[in-house]
Amino acid sequence: QVQLVESGGGTVQAGGSLRLSCAASGNIRSRNTMGWYRRAPGKSRDLVAALTSDGSTNYADSVKGRFTISRDNAGNTESLQMNSLKPEDTAVYYCNLNQREFGVNRDYWGQGTQVTVSS
Repeated sequence: QVQLVESGGGTVQAGGSLRLSCAASGNIRSRNTMGWYRRAPGKSRDLVAALTSDGSTNYADSVKGRFTISRDNAGNTESLQMNSLKPEDTAVYYCNLNQREFGVNRDYWGQGTQVTVSS
């Protein structure tokens, strides 16, 4: 089992910045992908950014150049720096860890944290 605890989030005006963090604990494999997803009201949960244990990144087109995902050296804490925030970034943001266990890819999720961007 893996536990994910998120922190950060809140309310900010358009153009502002926020930083989300996620601490992972438990049975974490050396090879994994940590990422952030978000769900806006009435929409599906979509990928925002992901970072593999070997350093590869993937960003949604809508956040490229504004958001940066990172991990600490131990690889158990990830952060999402969000700059130039827009009202359309308003959503519940979820931390995710994906790793292979016994031949099956498994996803773990944080509890979610609200980000609200006012215009």
